[in-house]
Amino acid sequence: MPESSERTTAATVPTRAEPPPPPGSGGFLHPDKTIAAFDLRPGMIVADFGCGGGYFSIPAARAVGENGKVYALDVQKNALAALKAKVAAEHLPQLEPVWADLERPDGSHLPQSAVDFVIIANILFQAEKRDAVVAEARRVLRSGGMLAIVEWDDTPFPAGPPMILRVPRAEAKQLAAKTGFELVREFDAGSHHYGMLFTKPRT
Repeated sequence: MPESSERTTAATVPTRAEPPPPPGSGGFLHPDKTIAAFDLRPGMIVADFGCGGGYFSIPAARAVGENGKVYALDVQKNALAALKAKVAAEHLPQLEPVWADLERPDGSHLPQSAVDFVIIANILFQAEKRDAVVAEARRVLRSGGMLAIVEWDDTPFPAGPPMILRVPRAEAKQLAAKTGFELVREFDAGSHHYGMLFTKPRT
């Protein structure tokens, strides 16, 4: 899998009615609001696939608390190094940055059925083997676990990846279904993005 770029690429100026987004989020994604919609609870185990600067990993770590765990996975070593510094500065021992190539078999290095929730945000458009990324999410999730997919939508906009690389909502939904996930609901993931929540059926 190619080394991931920043999850968003341009900045916007926040209004007084809305607090500034986290640095590096580009003003399009709003991680705290999105994480709140996931209903993460203290003690849960989360894997953030393609964590980048930790836009979702950090609020997820706060949500699961010190008795929980967040594995922040990325192929980009400099992003992981920067995240480690944030982890130390914000005193989040439950957040563990992990180098991973998610397009390889068992590429997350996590045990099977080890986590409660997987986040896949703005990495499918970069992946050559999208099915492998989603299959790895299914492998590491426990039965009844949840998967969130967030990607750039197809509204014309100069920022973000070229339209030809974006993953249409229907394609992401089909990819998850083919891998054995069931759609639970869609959610507001922020400007120029879509979000979908899936579950791994209980066996």
